[in-house]
Amino acid sequence: AVAEMRRLLGVLGDGEHLRALAPQPGLDDLPELVSSTRVAGLNASILVEGDPVAVSQGLSLCAYRVVQEALTNTLKHAGPTRAEVRLRWREDALELRVSDDGRAAARDLGEPLVGSSGHGITGMRERAALHSGSVEAGAVSDGGFVVRATIPLAAGSVS
Repeated sequence: AVAEMRRLLGVLGDGEHLRALAPQPGLDDLPELVSSTRVAGLNASILVEGDPVAVSQGLSLCAYRVVQEALTNTLKHAGPTRAEVRLRWREDALELRVSDDGRAAARDLGEPLVGSSGHGITGMRERAALHSGSVEAGAVSDGGFVVRATIPLAAGSVS
């Protein structure tokens, strides 16, 4: 109940009444999100593993926003690259993995990497924590970046 109240206050607090009335995106909207990143210049793909189950709207929105933020960060920081979104449905959790093969040279040039400024990764972690989940993010040794989120299904499943 507290988590739902926080989400409600977040929607009401931003003053955009029309946006609050629009349906919120969710897991079913991820293919469209990935497609729109291709239009923006990111060579992105999506892979779904396992059998999807019905989840709450809140959990669905959480997963969507984590993927959205990770792809946005890739567009902003990785340069010309390829990204992959992977959803893995396990019996007890939904695993999200967004990886790119972005330029390793950004670290050497002193350019900002994902999470070095702003609140993107912190926001992803906070969203996942509302559903007893977690987010790990970091650079890959041979170049690129990966965001991994695990969200338990027990707390968000629809009966």
